[in-house]
Amino acid sequence: MIPNRYFATCPRGLEQLLADELQEVKAKSIKLTDGGVSFDGDWAVCYAANLHSRIATRILWQVARGKYLNEEDLFEGAYKLDWPQWFNVKNDFMVKVTGVKCPLKSLEFATLKIKDAVCDKFRMAVGSRPYIDTKTPAVRIHAYLAADEYQFYLDTSGAALYQRGNRGASIEAPLRENLAAGILKLSGWQVGQPLLDPMCGSGTFLLEAAMIALDMAPGYKRSFGFEKLNTFVPEVWSKIKNQALSKVKKVTFQKIYGSDIDLRAVRISKQNLEDAGLLEAVQLSHVDMIAVVPPADSGVMVANPPYGVRIGEGDDLALLYPKMGEVLKRKFAGWNTYFLTNDLTMPKLMRLTPSKRTPLFNGSLECRLFEIKMVAGSNRKDKPNE
Repeated sequence: MIPNRYFATCPRGLEQLLADELQEVKAKSIKLTDGGVSFDGDWAVCYAANLHSRIATRILWQVARGKYLNEEDLFEGAYKLDWPQWFNVKNDFMVKVTGVKCPLKSLEFATLKIKDAVCDKFRMAVGSRPYIDTKTPAVRIHAYLAADEYQFYLDTSGAALYQRGNRGASIEAPLRENLAAGILKLSGWQVGQPLLDPMCGSGTFLLEAAMIALDMAPGYKRSFGFEKLNTFVPEVWSKIKNQALSKVKKVTFQKIYGSDIDLRAVRISKQNLEDAGLLEAVQLSHVDMIAVVPPADSGVMVANPPYGVRIGEGDDLALLYPKMGEVLKRKFAGWNTYFLTNDLTMPKLMRLTPSKRTPLFNGSLECRLFEIKMVAGSNRKDKPNE
């Protein structure tokens, strides 16, 4: 049997981590590209990737590719496909078109042509057409348009995979779960090692770390797009899901610590952890980053500090960063610290030298993950007293 071809999207900067995950679920022909990874596999690989990937945003199944010059070619390309074999006319759907170096004047018009082709095909085959739903469709069709080639995909994920189904409330500009999981991976944090987020916001790092520590597959509480397709094989999915559920550990404290200066953030984190059944795995406290006490002699600190675009303002940060640097130098020798920010001056203002600067994207915002290893006495850039 010829394997299916898939494309998994992810936050830019995390492609290699996604490729590693896909290898673990036995994907074949793995190829990295900017913002995602293509791979081959049967339905079991597709289901396992959706359930287990902490990094992917969506997993798309390629159903066609071809050449095009104009919108009419896209209509023809979509019309010749047997959409009714893939999903039922009772399922509403949407079409999303993305273009890179695409020569067409309007992607909206291209979207309309593909939508019309799908509906016309259903009318011809079964005498009626499926409804459109752009908010919560049962089926999502993705079209990628390059300079002269189109690719059509059916989305096997449904809602984006970073929606784990366990975070209700959030504060301003929360960090996406798959980016948080990627940062935890990049930090080298190991289960059992103390982990601290002193600016925990709505608790994304804490939730992701607790799920990793307790062997919880990120998708074990949610449903997926592949369940709505005619190709769905329930017994294969049940086996994969039951295997994952059998590995989940009992919730106990995992040396994961979170705190925030904002009491509302601490309450939201607590609520989210409680809703996810993970509150016992984490210790939360209401404390300013400047007053935070290390919970152990060594460990990993991760933080997504407020930056101008998000919550704080430039002047406040210019005052905060040197104080943060002092706290790290004074209290956190032996810790490896990681800060995600779009403020490239942050380490300089903290008077600390990063050992790594990894470019990452938080949505469309280009950021850096600064790695600052706190070795006693070695990070000081202060001038000696005259």
